Amino acid sequence: MPENRELEIKLAVLQTEHRDLDDVISRLIENPPYDQLQLQRLKKKKLTLKDQIAKIEALLVPDIIA
Repeated sequence: MPENRELEIKLAVLQTEHRDLDDVISRLIENPPYDQLQLQRLKKKKLTLKDQIAKIEALLVPDIIA
């Protein structure tokens, strides 16, 4: 179970970082002109975080065979 606890902690950290990036992206878009390259990099990082979150959630939720 300690392994699950570590995954839950990592998941919480990644979710917080994902939310923070979402806020940064929103603020950047609200204040034109903005750096398109910076926006693309932030969105790519946010997508990477989303993928990592999905992987950890899949590890935490057991597969149920119907």
